Amino acid sequence: MATFLEALASGPLVVDGAMGSQLFERGVLYNACLEELNVSRPELIRKVHEDYVRAGANVIETNTFGANAMRLDKHGLSPKVRELNEAGVRVAREAAGSKAFVVGAVGPSGYFLGEASPDDVATVRAALGEQARALVGAGVDAVLVETFRQTNELRIAIESAVAVAGKVPVIASASVDEHNRMADGTTSAEIARLMKEWGASVVGVNCCDGPMNVLEAIDPMIASKLPVWAVPNAGLPRRVDDRLVYVSTAEYFGVYARRMYKLGVRLVGGCCGTTPDHVKRIAAAARMAASTEAKSSPPDSDAVGRGSDTFQAWSADPADVGADGKKCAPFAERSDLAAKIAKGQFVVSVEVNPPIGLDLGKALAAAKMLRAGGVDVVNIADGARAQARMGNLAMAVRVQEQGVETILHVCGRDRNLLATLAHLLAAHELGVKNLVVITGDPPKMGDFPDASAVYDLDSIGILKLASRLNHGVDPGGKPLGAGTRFVLATGAEPAALNYERELARLRQKKEAGAEIVMTQPVYDPAVLEKFLRDIEPLGLPVLVGLLPLASHRNAEFLHNEVPGMQVPESVRERMRKAGSGPQARKEGVAIAREMLGAVRSRVAGAYVMPPFERYELALEVIDGFASPEAAAAAKA
Repeated sequence: MATFLEALASGPLVVDGAMGSQLFERGVLYNACLEELNVSRPELIRKVHEDYVRAGANVIETNTFGANAMRLDKHGLSPKVRELNEAGVRVAREAAGSKAFVVGAVGPSGYFLGEASPDDVATVRAALGEQARALVGAGVDAVLVETFRQTNELRIAIESAVAVAGKVPVIASASVDEHNRMADGTTSAEIARLMKEWGASVVGVNCCDGPMNVLEAIDPMIASKLPVWAVPNAGLPRRVDDRLVYVSTAEYFGVYARRMYKLGVRLVGGCCGTTPDHVKRIAAAARMAASTEAKSSPPDSDAVGRGSDTFQAWSADPADVGADGKKCAPFAERSDLAAKIAKGQFVVSVEVNPPIGLDLGKALAAAKMLRAGGVDVVNIADGARAQARMGNLAMAVRVQEQGVETILHVCGRDRNLLATLAHLLAAHELGVKNLVVITGDPPKMGDFPDASAVYDLDSIGILKLASRLNHGVDPGGKPLGAGTRFVLATGAEPAALNYERELARLRQKKEAGAEIVMTQPVYDPAVLEKFLRDIEPLGLPVLVGLLPLASHRNAEFLHNEVPGMQVPESVRERMRKAGSGPQARKEGVAIAREMLGAVRSRVAGAYVMPPFERYELALEVIDGFASPEAAAAAKA
């Protein structure tokens, strides 16, 4: 069998798919130490590897992503670094046989390296070096350092692996954000240059959002003149009960695999959420690429929430009387937004999120501009995309100081029950009364994938908590002395893949205290009409979600990689003809306006999410739809 690098030089290779999500599908608990299964349940790990080899993978990653001393210490297993890594290589080798190469996976230490001290750096270097040494000693064909977001930790990992690898090549794979940058802002092109400088033999990207973003990220890496590795997630995840579900289809993956191989990528595989079916499509693309190369080149020429169950005993009937004998304040009296909806006034909300970093200037200016354009309320997300953003409560207070009403997103990802309770009480004291309650994006998709996801409460649990506060009762049943006056909105996906489950969840949210529904962006009036008919018995006012498309690429990304989004073929064709730039944005606004016009009489308002902070597009979408009262108030 040729060496790993010799095989790379002779043609494209197929990398396997996800290990973790496959184990969860096969009954492993999400909080288990997956690497320990190499010893306690090797037959299960072997079966996953064998399924990928059968699907066409000729590169298998060991189940050792978190098998360094720092990560294993969380499970009391730090003394077993060598044992678990050697077992991981042994099981992978048994499954691979002579059909596939085995690469030893090394993930981040789990220790956040911002401004790290020399002692911290030494500790991380020792941990990653120890693991790489164990993998090389066990006989891997290459060492893979993968999913690194921090540039300084990636350097430590590469240098540690190179120091012990000898003739074994090192593959370096970064995980970049939607702008193709590391956490410190380093571009994918620059990180590829640095990987090569630090000693990597193969460079690339893994994880991230999905095939489209990974393709864009690895494009400039081709200039490194090293073989390139591209291993995307199966799109963006959504949380369903205690699991993350990924929605990019195998067919879609196959399309992008062909594009990656055509670009010159030598290794393509799948990360989080991918399955043997995805790998089958990648393998088909690799065969096509190899056939093309053979025809054109000489033979020797050179990819959680537990909250809905936590407080089941809570009553959520809006007519409940609190422990102090007081009823919840009437809906119309709790905020200006509620009063407008109660009167039947068409309301408009536009999303303006906290910036990454400290400067609120642009966001505050946008809120003021939107208010002048007739927007009723500004919607502020809670830790959008799991990035380093200011807390949205601080921004909401600043926006309201300018006379602009806000809706505050509250999610369960980052706060336990006590912290969520404190957050809600603080929001009420500071005058922020409108809430939209959601479960929240998992940190895996953001800049800090090692951050803990809390999820003491999911959206239903938070709604129950806030509803009880409105009745003057804390989670323990103790009276607060008075009730809060929160207006409780929740999210819904009219185009959800599991539509019946979405409706059932919405009924549970209504029972938990939800009073308004704000939908995900919808591009098909028929989809929304069906949704509105089906939820009519709930009697909840609906704000239809509108996200004006910015380009054909944007439309394809939303359709293929974002859960709960369906962009009809006719709409994508219109955006394809428009392309990108000003003409595409104009077409995107036209499509959003047509959607709003089609359902205007059936909804209580619009919830506009302007793409890429182009807030002027929101005003173009609602021009002529905002209520006369809002326009008059804005002028006043």
